[in-house]
Amino acid sequence: MRGVAQVPRMLDAVVVGAGPNGLTAAVELARRGMSVEIFEARDTIGGGAHTEELTLPGFRHDTCSAVHPLGVGSPAFSAMPLERYGLKWLHPDLPMAHPFPDGTAAVLAHAVGETAMSFGPRDAGTYRRLVAPFIGRWESMAHDFLRTQWLGLPQDPVTYARFGLVAAQPVTLLNRRFQDEKARALLAGLAAHTIAPLSGLGTSGIALMFALAAHAKGWPVPRGGSQAISDALAGLLRAHGGVVHTGFEVKRLDDLPPARAYLFDTSPTALARIAGLGNAYRDVKYGPASFKIDYALSGPVPWTAGAARRAGTVHIGPTSQEIGAALNAAARGEDPSVPFLITAQPSLIDPTRAPEGKHVFWAYGHVPNGWEGDATDVIERQIERFAPGFRDLVLARAVAGPPQLAARNANYVGGDTATGSAAGLRLLIRPKLARVPYETAHPAVFLCSQATPPGPGVHGMSGHYAAKAVWRRLSAARR
Repeated sequence: MRGVAQVPRMLDAVVVGAGPNGLTAAVELARRGMSVEIFEARDTIGGGAHTEELTLPGFRHDTCSAVHPLGVGSPAFSAMPLERYGLKWLHPDLPMAHPFPDGTAAVLAHAVGETAMSFGPRDAGTYRRLVAPFIGRWESMAHDFLRTQWLGLPQDPVTYARFGLVAAQPVTLLNRRFQDEKARALLAGLAAHTIAPLSGLGTSGIALMFALAAHAKGWPVPRGGSQAISDALAGLLRAHGGVVHTGFEVKRLDDLPPARAYLFDTSPTALARIAGLGNAYRDVKYGPASFKIDYALSGPVPWTAGAARRAGTVHIGPTSQEIGAALNAAARGEDPSVPFLITAQPSLIDPTRAPEGKHVFWAYGHVPNGWEGDATDVIERQIERFAPGFRDLVLARAVAGPPQLAARNANYVGGDTATGSAAGLRLLIRPKLARVPYETAHPAVFLCSQATPPGPGVHGMSGHYAAKAVWRRLSAARR
């Protein structure tokens, strides 16, 4: 007697890609009682929140994100019991330091006063007045700004309007309030996390959100590396019945089990290719790329500035003009010469990251999209300006330019770790102008990656709002 062919059961949702946003979207839907499965092309989960031994045994490096001010302050993550699944935030003495050639440093400290005083007497009061209206309001600001701005009314309209007036400005305009270079350079460095020219609209908002996050929540690292965030999300998902498949590359929708909704934690162009949406995202612009080096060190980085030895993150760019020039060069397609660097030293506070007495160190600068050159020398010369003898401590290095970053994570098209340009209005209108940017032309297909608002970072908010869009669509269909 022949057996009856088993018909695959209809899932509520299938997620393609197990990055932070895909995992967050899956958790949000599973916690609502929906059946959810994730399909990840790589053998491990995490996407931009992944940790592995890139250099030597025992040295655990974050392959992309390392420090998480928006993660610890994320409304999505805060609503989840991730600590039950192993996530523990570790805070350095100083969230961030910005050293200068004379051995001094501006700092982004937990306390507003310590930050202000590091700018010098002429700018301390200016900084206090700038941030004073927003201190103590992180929860409402995170809700109001880490989202698509036109979907729903703000939780705190007065603070929203007040912050918006400042946030819309280019950071180059905001910096005119300050008289000395320390404040200007620090704010320019914060704005540079957008990987876009500093003259763009909204760069002041990026700088201030990072500063306010430090004062409210800190700039912590997860114990064990960024992988701990992904593992905690996956643990919570499984606790609610969700399933994660790894080593499963999706090339078309027919590769997936039947489902009422498909969510893509991918680039927009990958979604269009897999879902058969043709040229739906042909106008998406990808921005400048990163050139990243992970180091295994025999000791801590020998910063000349004492504050930099206590900070989890160190920005390297002595003037706002030099920082701006580096970003402009990357945007224009020019080879890097004097890069602005964002560096992280998580092993200062996390002993699990390296053998005893040794350290991991992470640095990246900005290069043109798809650039195939080698920026190792210019990056290390820049580090040596502020930490003489650094190269003598290098035991091993893992170098990743744009092609290598794109190979590690298909979402980083051309090495763009923001999955889409954030220049100008593209931080708000991403991946293209749409009333609900998480929806697509296909009624069952949704985009949940950082290519959608609120954009880059390990905060899960793109996945959070995409899950809401799916929930609304499926709830309406059941009525």
